[in-house]
Amino acid sequence: MTCDIILCGVGGQGGLSVSVVIARAAMAAGFQVKQSEIHGMSQRGGEVLANLRISDREIFSPTISKGQADIIFAFEPLEALRHVAWLSADHGTVVSAMAPILNIPNYLDIEAVRAEIRRIPRARLVDADAIARQEGNARGANVVLVGAGADLLPIPTVLIEREIAALFARKGDEVVQANLRAFRAGSALRHE
Repeated sequence: MTCDIILCGVGGQGGLSVSVVIARAAMAAGFQVKQSEIHGMSQRGGEVLANLRISDREIFSPTISKGQADIIFAFEPLEALRHVAWLSADHGTVVSAMAPILNIPNYLDIEAVRAEIRRIPRARLVDADAIARQEGNARGANVVLVGAGADLLPIPTVLIEREIAALFARKGDEVVQANLRAFRAGSALRHE
């Protein structure tokens, strides 16, 4: 079993933080994990990209080839389209946020971007920002998105929740609980 995941977005969205959550949860579940990251200039809205590979056997490369990703978590919709070539046409799923980060002057029409994402056979377009705000965590869209795709991961939910709690523990119980609520609200979307 191998699960290849691309996490893409814009600096400051917490994509790399949740990639660590998923990686640690996978290791706690007994899987091998390799990760590769590209950090853009977060203060300028630069690209942030992580390749995360999870397997029950040895992994030789931390990067994912085009057409091989099982899941793309896109924290920004235009980034989903930039990385869709890495998605497996056979079984890959895109889990994308709806809200754009307008960090370039000629950002494409957002409705056209969302329409393109909806054309992907296995796409989940999630209003992660609105859900995060509803759960009392305006900055928790990244956690909502992971919740919305948690059923695609080969990791027990309880381990993901444990790593979310560990990541935010230093910020206090209120922040931990808000992030757990955001994750669970994302998870509940699958059942609506």
